[in-house]
Amino acid sequence: MRLQPQQLAKHLESGLKPLYVLVGDEPLAQRESLDAIRTAAHKFAIDERNSMTVERNFNWQQLAAFGQSISLFASQRLLELNIPSGKPGTEGSKALQALAEKPIVDTVVIIILPKLDRDGKNSAWFSAIETAGVTLHLQEIDAAQLPQWIAARLALQNQRTDDETLAFLSHQVEGNLLAAHQEIQKLGLLYPEGALAGDAVREAVLNVSRYDAFQLGEAVLAGDTDRTVRILQGLQDEGAQPIAVMNPLLWVIRPLVRIKQAEANGENLANAMQQARIYGDRQNLVRRAVARLSLRQLQAAQLKLAEIDKTAKGLLRGDAWLEISRLCFGLSKVNNRART
Repeated sequence: MRLQPQQLAKHLESGLKPLYVLVGDEPLAQRESLDAIRTAAHKFAIDERNSMTVERNFNWQQLAAFGQSISLFASQRLLELNIPSGKPGTEGSKALQALAEKPIVDTVVIIILPKLDRDGKNSAWFSAIETAGVTLHLQEIDAAQLPQWIAARLALQNQRTDDETLAFLSHQVEGNLLAAHQEIQKLGLLYPEGALAGDAVREAVLNVSRYDAFQLGEAVLAGDTDRTVRILQGLQDEGAQPIAVMNPLLWVIRPLVRIKQAEANGENLANAMQQARIYGDRQNLVRRAVARLSLRQLQAAQLKLAEIDKTAKGLLRGDAWLEISRLCFGLSKVNNRART
């Protein structure tokens, strides 16, 4: 069964299904969908949450072992299986098809996938889990639809504004729904319900803190090591949380991976950037980043961010800020020699 993300809350009111499949690179939609399922799980007394991330050399026997194990503390469990590459391999394909055919007893499984290429969509493993589970395709919002999306989000907090201001907000966030969400939340905190004046919105949006995670992403893309270090230190000094920094970094890296993959397949770079929704002056910044960073490095960065996410949530030992700093510094200092 396929659902639109906006249909998920209604669906969850009646209980949870054994399998959910989240497909897409839109970070806000992914986060909100995960949060909705987690909240519903807690509501229905599913208090034990487990997670697995499929990285290189992942042992798929872990999934079988989990299915055979018995929880000591909960009658039902939640398992989040994250496959950042979207390519489970031969062993993983068999494991996912087996999971689709025979769900894990007393367990709700969430499979988290990026946007899949044609081969992924047509694969036997994806067809199996899509048929067996509830599938949500987390689509990015088209630039032309973004003003209406922002208006709908404002309406949820009983606020509204004019078309010109909606267009201004859309331009400021450059299609980044996570950034748009943060700005909308800020407007909800700063101003009462009702109509929002355009001047007030502009003042709120342009009055940003000295450092923000989106500036960090730009510094990493530009290969500006000094600025990267300076922004990292500033974010730490201002008390920014690691998770709030990681999401914008994912928004920066994911389009680069898609562009590098398209480039490797012989596609036109300009078309690839348009497909990845990279517009205007940002295209020059992305061109430089694509020229100096390899696909392998970018994919490794995605996997590292998944590890850091676990560390920030206390699921792995370590210092999330230290790992973010190492990752950003490493990406920014890669030399400008063209890479593939």
